[in-house]
Amino acid sequence: MSEIPLPPGEFIKTMLQERGWTQADLAQIVNRHVPAINEIIQGKRLITSELAVDLALALGDTPETWMQRETAYRLSLVSRDDPETRRRARLFELAPVKEMEKRGWIKPARNIDDLEKELCGFFNVSSLDEEPRIHASARQTFKSDTLTSAQRAWVFRAARLANLLNVGKFDQNAFEKSLPEIRSLAESETKTATVPGVLAELGVRLVIVEPLPRSRIDGAAFWLDEECQESPVIVLSVRYDRVDWFWHTLAHELIHIKYGDSRSIDTDLVGEAKIHSLDTTEERADREGAELLVPKEKIDSFIVRMKPFYSKTKILQFSQRIGIHPGIVNGQLQHRKEIPWSANREMLTKIREILVTTTITDGWGKSPLNH
Repeated sequence: MSEIPLPPGEFIKTMLQERGWTQADLAQIVNRHVPAINEIIQGKRLITSELAVDLALALGDTPETWMQRETAYRLSLVSRDDPETRRRARLFELAPVKEMEKRGWIKPARNIDDLEKELCGFFNVSSLDEEPRIHASARQTFKSDTLTSAQRAWVFRAARLANLLNVGKFDQNAFEKSLPEIRSLAESETKTATVPGVLAELGVRLVIVEPLPRSRIDGAAFWLDEECQESPVIVLSVRYDRVDWFWHTLAHELIHIKYGDSRSIDTDLVGEAKIHSLDTTEERADREGAELLVPKEKIDSFIVRMKPFYSKTKILQFSQRIGIHPGIVNGQLQHRKEIPWSANREMLTKIREILVTTTITDGWGKSPLNH
């Protein structure tokens, strides 16, 4: 057990005795009233930074030493361990509590017991000492060292929404054969709106959840029952309201489902902040997702013929020829650094309002279920 520090007044009394001074003498030396000196010696008054300087000049030691004595003594008067504070801190580390309350994912808690109960319900665990799992039969866990608290909460919200959907039975072979059909829906905004229905028929649940602040999350692919590779889920944040963003992220997640990847939480997939250092699984999803939308051979040929003059007319003609939205071609040219990120912004059609009319959505004022 650590030794309780002496109050600064004890040091002052000792030093006064060594010098044969009275409290009145010290008061006159440091230009203070006698009652003030008496209160400091009794620990009733704090030693300010100004007085610490004067005590150092009058009695020795440094001003920092006098301030350290004062701080150490005052801290010793406060309980060194507050279990309630520790408990609250742990809960706030596990989840972005205020944002979840704001979004209606959990009820506002009156006390720490209520908050812990709400979070246990949200993560479907009996105790927060357990690692949260997406589904009771799933092996995959979402540990704090792999996801931020905001990202993990976002994924769990998506899983809960996905469980509400009635979809067909998932068949891996049928899904793979249908990828060209899904890709054909990228031709226009109108066809894009039918994507959720087409995926549902194939047994794939698509949901949209507005990202939590600072989560930087774009999409995720996982299985409600990973052990049996059943009930695949794709969740998108649509944090960038652009047709190229939607289709690139969707294609990326479709490739994860194609290969049965256990879990993918993807951030910064599109744009100037795109992460360039990817593991093998993510690199494959990136490469094959782009190939699904715009075959590499075709866009390579287009670049060879057009470089460096990529006119809007030529991009539109190429897009029509391969049956894809021009914004997606423009996005791939930007990604390849063939054109600047500011080029042809009018081609990057807004898509969010179209999608939320046909997709189960949480965010932007829409909430498909209570907390």
